[in-house]
Amino acid sequence: MRLSHERYIDHVRADAERIAAEAERGQDLAVPSCPGWTVRDVVEHTAEVYQHKVACMRDKRFPDPWPPERDDEPTLDYFRRSADELLTELSSRDPLEFAETWWWDERTVGFWGRRMAHETAIHRVDVELAHDALTPVDAALALDGIDEVLRLMLAGDWSDEPYRDASSAIVRARAADEAWRIVMEPMAVVAQVDRWPDMPVDATVTGEPSMLYLWLWRRGPGDSLTVDGDASVVDQLHARMAVATQ
Repeated sequence: MRLSHERYIDHVRADAERIAAEAERGQDLAVPSCPGWTVRDVVEHTAEVYQHKVACMRDKRFPDPWPPERDDEPTLDYFRRSADELLTELSSRDPLEFAETWWWDERTVGFWGRRMAHETAIHRVDVELAHDALTPVDAALALDGIDEVLRLMLAGDWSDEPYRDASSAIVRARAADEAWRIVMEPMAVVAQVDRWPDMPVDATVTGEPSMLYLWLWRRGPGDSLTVDGDASVVDQLHARMAVATQ
């Protein structure tokens, strides 16, 4: 499921070029998937994220203070320069080289290659939605992204934002030949590749990789997905994704 470091780099490059191309068409449009933001805001945010990850790889620690002060560099120049610097760092380092990350189990350059491929894909979708020019996410990248967002962002300790009124529930998410089992409790979520296909769940949500990926990231509608079982449980999953991906 996980892609090679080189393929992640290719996706960063292609989607960054797409972001720049869409931004050239106009930066003042509202972004429906990011309320209150314009295309310019998305582009500047993405450039700032790139700069942060460059520092994490180059300096082996989180940059502090952050963010740095910016000069009057035009938005697209800032974005293109930041994308070039990110691609240089990713391409010139071994994916197993140490880099500071927020994920306790993987502090490597390869972690940022994967994470930036998805960061760029999602924000490419944002600027496309603003211009009503949405294109699908590559199926292999989308499957990997489903795994990443469920296991690294949704799963974990929810005691600081508990769903106290939520009932415990189990959802199976399926795309192509892959499936994930998501166990939701008020104070915690566990998500893993589903190795127990015969065990019962409260609901199953199924879709094409790109559509399920975008739905989990709240960038796509659920009308193309199929829900079997308790639809309210799938609604709870979608609501929790809003918290996990904010």
